[in-house]
Amino acid sequence: MDHSGKVDQDDIVRARNVLLSSGRLYPRDKVDAYRVLAQVSPAAYLPLLARALQHLSYEGGRTHPAALALCEEAVAAARAIDPAEPARGDVLYEALNTCQRELYRAGRRAEGLAMRAEMLAIGRAEAELAGEPLVAGLSTWAAGLSEEGRYAEAADAMTELVPVLLPDGSRSGALAWPLLEWAAVLHEAGRSGEARDAFETLVGVQSAEAAGDDRDRMISLLHTLIGYARMLDAHGLDERAGLVREEALALLTELAGRGARYSGGGYEVSFWAVVLSMPGAGSDRPAPGEPRPPSGADPMYWSPDIKERYFDSRHALREEVDALAARAAEDPDRHLAELVRLHRVLTVRSTVYWRYRTHLFAEQVRPLFDEGVELARRLSLHDPAAGTRTLAGSLIDRSAFHVAVGELGPALDDFREALGHPRAAN
Repeated sequence: MDHSGKVDQDDIVRARNVLLSSGRLYPRDKVDAYRVLAQVSPAAYLPLLARALQHLSYEGGRTHPAALALCEEAVAAARAIDPAEPARGDVLYEALNTCQRELYRAGRRAEGLAMRAEMLAIGRAEAELAGEPLVAGLSTWAAGLSEEGRYAEAADAMTELVPVLLPDGSRSGALAWPLLEWAAVLHEAGRSGEARDAFETLVGVQSAEAAGDDRDRMISLLHTLIGYARMLDAHGLDERAGLVREEALALLTELAGRGARYSGGGYEVSFWAVVLSMPGAGSDRPAPGEPRPPSGADPMYWSPDIKERYFDSRHALREEVDALAARAAEDPDRHLAELVRLHRVLTVRSTVYWRYRTHLFAEQVRPLFDEGVELARRLSLHDPAAGTRTLAGSLIDRSAFHVAVGELGPALDDFREALGHPRAAN
């Protein structure tokens, strides 16, 4: 940003009058005024300009048509702040954070990730200056790496972050999210022992939270145990997975025995939806080289283009499932197992999508979980060796859905049936 040019004095007066006006100032008015005044008083007005541009890019709950250009201008304004200014780091970090989201929305992923790297560099510098162990930007950087399939680097970032968070305790459930993401990326990176240790840490944290007889925390712990058992299965540790499922069954039995209806909804349902979509969930993999949702991360923090691609894929998946169902009816030997697998992919993606449209959540996904169980029953009759295990997994999936919508009795019925099948797993 060039401040060397002359500025018309009338423009300066008008800009100051706008800011001094007693009437309502709209974001556009502030931006126009700050653009002028930043050229004559950069120290005072560049930070204000950067923030006003960000506010204008997302005004009134709507993305501005020129949001990316406004965000890029905000970054330029923040970069132009004198490096000696103490507030420069914070202003530039915020501007970069807003801009990287718009770059991802526009499909400019490499540039978005580069801005996340710059945010992390700022976070490291600020942490070192303040003598603080917590580095801002690590989680965002890890998610960006995970989306690109760079799981080893994502795991390293989360391994740096999580131990710093642990001493502060659970923070009302907030610690569960980074722990879940940590376990997921460790698994994806092939660091199976560390992934199991991370899951054990998550179970320990949630067990401590649930010890206060907090029903919501007990529900979250239940979902974690189910996800942990699924990951153990993926690592070939069937016996250990069975013990974890027995622990989950005991917890579910206790919850169902309380009698009072659980209302469902809220934090624990979001947590369940992410656990359902984690590694070991059934070959839901992108094509090589394609970006993918960051493992274990809340969809609220996925990049916008990934979220749009993932959710929009449901429509093509539904058509593919329907077409495959017709072929499976004629030739189950060739198509039934793939139909069951693909139907679960559709169920998982639909669950994550509808979770954030709460008033329609149960009615939209219930039929999918029911269909999944029925398809698995068909497979277990057709091919008992493979189908029985698949049926157990489908029943556990539906049990977790029942828990999510507050139907603890049916949840317990499904879970008990699942554990009655040999090598219950997903």
